[in-house]
Amino acid sequence: MEFDNSFDVAAPVEQTWAILKDIERIAPCLPGAELTEVIDEDNYKGKVSVRLGPVALTFQGQVTFTERNDADYTAKVKAQGADARGRGGANANVTFGLAESDGGATTVNIHTDLQLSGSVAQYGRGVGMITDLSSQIIGQFAKRLHEEIVSQGGDSPEASEAGATAKEARAIAPAAPVAVGGMAFRVLWNALVRSIKRLFGAAG
Repeated sequence: MEFDNSFDVAAPVEQTWAILKDIERIAPCLPGAELTEVIDEDNYKGKVSVRLGPVALTFQGQVTFTERNDADYTAKVKAQGADARGRGGANANVTFGLAESDGGATTVNIHTDLQLSGSVAQYGRGVGMITDLSSQIIGQFAKRLHEEIVSQGGDSPEASEAGATAKEARAIAPAAPVAVGGMAFRVLWNALVRSIKRLFGAAG
């Protein structure tokens, strides 16, 4: 499945690009994400936790920058992960680009091509929760990213030095995992249970 998201950041393109490339800095801004290992500047390991209705999922895997263009502020990322309990996996190819917007702000455009496998594919597909999930994740990420930019006070040498000191003094609290589709999922599940009961009742 493919979907698009976008959000605005109250900072110039150059500053926003520098921050978005700093994976260690922005990882805590992504809901449910935890960076577990920095392999090199293009490869990272981590995990992401989400909740689809009553089902809690944790994907562990790797993220790789396959392309990165500092001239036009675009990048391509490949992410691969598997649920820790063996219920399936997720593979995503993500393209994002930055563009100037009104008032010196920046618009971040994201295109995602996502493939789910195993039981995980069934959790989200039946009630169309994946698009809703991505929208909530991006919305919360944008809010946390804005707060991080404001707290660091810009990308001048003086601000960067002060920001680094502040960052050492306080760890950014990871954003909580996003949960979607609780009511819809319960309705679907209850209907499925009733159907099974009627089937076995008729068979008896």
